Amino acid sequence: MYIVVGLGNPGRKYDVTRHNIGFEVIDELARTHQIKMTKVKFKSLIGEGQINGEKVILVKPQTYMNLSGQAVKEIMSFYQLEMSQLIVAYDDIDLDVGKLRIRKKGSGGSHNGMRNILLLMQDENFPRVRIGIGRPDGRQPLADYVLSKFSSEEQKVLVPMVQDGVSAIELMIKEDVDLAMNRYNIK
Repeated sequence: MYIVVGLGNPGRKYDVTRHNIGFEVIDELARTHQIKMTKVKFKSLIGEGQINGEKVILVKPQTYMNLSGQAVKEIMSFYQLEMSQLIVAYDDIDLDVGKLRIRKKGSGGSHNGMRNILLLMQDENFPRVRIGIGRPDGRQPLADYVLSKFSSEEQKVLVPMVQDGVSAIELMIKEDVDLAMNRYNIK
C-alpha cells in the first residue's frame, strides 16, 4: 500500500498555480487510474484505488500548504505505514520549469509544506517528486510568484511536466525509487 500526497492549496483561486502542481499530479493520477477523489478524511480530499496492482490512497491535503504535515501525519498514523510507503509530489523553485528531481529522502529546503511534514513526522526517509516551477524574475516576491499561474510559454510544458510526475510515481510503485531516479532526474 502507498500513500501518494500532492501538495497544494485548496480552493479555486489556487487552481493551476505554481504552488499547486502537486495537486495537478494527483488529479492526473486519479484520472489515469480511474480513482474517484471524493472522500474527505484526514483533513484531506482522498481517493482509494490501484496503481500497478498496488493499493494506493491519493491525497490532496486541505489544510493549506504550510500545514500539510497535519494531514500527512493523520493518514500515516491511521494506516501505520512505513515512511517508504509515502510519496510526496510538490513544487520546487530550485528547478527550472518542467524539470523533475526524485529523492529517497532529504530536507524540506525552502518549501514550507515539506518543512511542516518533516517537523510533524520527525522522519525524512520517504521518497518525493520535486517538480520544477522556476524562480521569479526581478523583484517579484516569492509568495506572489508561487501563487501565480504559469505563463503562456510555460503552459506548453505543463501537461508533459505533470505527466512525467505521474509516470515517475507509477514507476516508483511498480519497480522502485532508484529506477525512477535514474530515468527522471535531470543531469
